[in-house]
Amino acid sequence: MLSTTPRTALNRSKGRGRTDRSELHAILDAGLICHLGVVVDGSPMVVPTGYGRIGDTLYLHGSTGATSLRAAGEVCVTVTHLDGIVLARSAFHHSVNYRSAMIYGTARAVQDADERLAALRAITEQLAPGQWDTVRRPVAKEMAATAVLAISLSEASVKVRQGPPVDDDEDYALPVWAGVLPLQVSWGTPEPDPALAPGIPVPAHIAERGRVVRLRDGTAGKY
Repeated sequence: MLSTTPRTALNRSKGRGRTDRSELHAILDAGLICHLGVVVDGSPMVVPTGYGRIGDTLYLHGSTGATSLRAAGEVCVTVTHLDGIVLARSAFHHSVNYRSAMIYGTARAVQDADERLAALRAITEQLAPGQWDTVRRPVAKEMAATAVLAISLSEASVKVRQGPPVDDDEDYALPVWAGVLPLQVSWGTPEPDPALAPGIPVPAHIAERGRVVRLRDGTAGKY
């Protein structure tokens, strides 16, 4: 179960809150990009970045010179999936169907070599499952230029909205179309690097990914 803290307690739309930790994991595992919120010199900064999860720890990485990573202390990380536009009979009740997770915590700079490598593997596999086993591993110089942050998932909240619009009773009789415009995300055909040597085929894990569409419930289906 997710623990409730003053920062994660929902003040509005409490019915959309979820408390099962497995739902937090599912939202994170279905995502590709998170948004990292930090305070730099007294001003907020929100940076989109890749991430990976191992158990109840979220890992982020970037250049050791990145201001957002060097300034990271108390942070807020969000991941959101937009599943559809909810079109109501009134402008006021328009909404979106979504799944979102918000994580608060103190970012920890990862120094242990084994944990750093495991974190980079998790981040790579989050974006392209199967890729880590096909590419060259980072060398010492590259590892030295890479900052890795770890954030505990102990303080997190999850909100989900699904379903049709909810209009005022008197508006249901209006001659206005209402419903949901679903959104699905699919991969395109893999595009080879122009500098790719002749005869190197698209690896199976990439070709298979290209036949997958992300469905509204977060699961994957083939087309």
